[in-house]
Amino acid sequence: MLRYTVERLRNHIKRMHKKIILTGDRPTGPLHLGHYVGSLKQRVSLQHTHSQYIMIADVQALTDNFEHPDKIRANIIEVALDYCAVGIDPHVSTIFVQSYVPEIAELSVYFLNLVTVNRLMRNPTVKAEIEQKQFGPSVPVGFLVYPVHQAADIAIVKGEVVPVGADQLPMIEQYNEVVRAFNRIYNTQLFPEAEALVPAKAARLPGIDGKAKMSKSLGNAIYLSDSAEQVQQKVMKMYTDPQHVRVSDPGQVEGNIVFTYLDVFDPYPDEVAQLKEQYQKGGLGDVALKRRLIDVLNSFLEPIRARRATYAADRAAVYELLKEGTAKVCAVADETIHSVKEAMQINYW
Repeated sequence: MLRYTVERLRNHIKRMHKKIILTGDRPTGPLHLGHYVGSLKQRVSLQHTHSQYIMIADVQALTDNFEHPDKIRANIIEVALDYCAVGIDPHVSTIFVQSYVPEIAELSVYFLNLVTVNRLMRNPTVKAEIEQKQFGPSVPVGFLVYPVHQAADIAIVKGEVVPVGADQLPMIEQYNEVVRAFNRIYNTQLFPEAEALVPAKAARLPGIDGKAKMSKSLGNAIYLSDSAEQVQQKVMKMYTDPQHVRVSDPGQVEGNIVFTYLDVFDPYPDEVAQLKEQYQKGGLGDVALKRRLIDVLNSFLEPIRARRATYAADRAAVYELLKEGTAKVCAVADETIHSVKEAMQINYW
């Protein structure tokens, strides 16, 4: 009996020391295979080793979709369904909606005093996205201060680990600058610095058109919610080797997107290696190769589709899960803001 009690105590202490993760997505469209490889697969495993908060970042999505709130509204539930479909357990991970945690906005206002406009403009991620979206001189303020708002997202739950792509590392660097400044100015250790968790390079999945990144905006994505027919249509359009005109022609494996996807999703790597050898010698057609990939992807997506259908059959229950997760974060956020005001000496009563 004593041994059992001690073991339970050890397990409790272990749970209490789980590092806090903050991650999430902008609800601007359904999630795709690139999201799965780059982050969702990782979240499924991390939820069992960390205290994981997953944010549906609707406020951030509005920074460049402010004229289309209907788009954001429609995709809140779609993103939540994708989370549940891939195996994220809403009873283990805390999934919440950003706009329903007003303390994030309040903390953003306090953090804005700790950052200069010049520093924001030098942020490589911000500069790249301003250029990509072709804002020119008409950059919305909400978009420009995105790194500060993201800092508040992380700090409100006292995040310690933030999974990001390599292109987002400047955002974590800026977060750490902000919280260091806060801790120094107000003589506190309230906010821990965050560690960026960068996936392996292979985790970045190219689009079906051969572009460097699968993207909703580029229309080159295979979505987790795609039907078997949609997967087939998209794979048949997939970029291969433009010089591989006839079946007998030797083909290039490097840069061939079909092989890139087979390397990631095919459960039989030895067979894929043989296919590569045959393709390079000549004698293997693109259509046959694509048919194998269609089967591989549909086999991978079938259980995801099934779980999604189960959750989608009761959308009201999914909204309740979002409400529960958001209420949990609101309680955490209230404690954080109380501590912030105390450190800043603006707790007047």
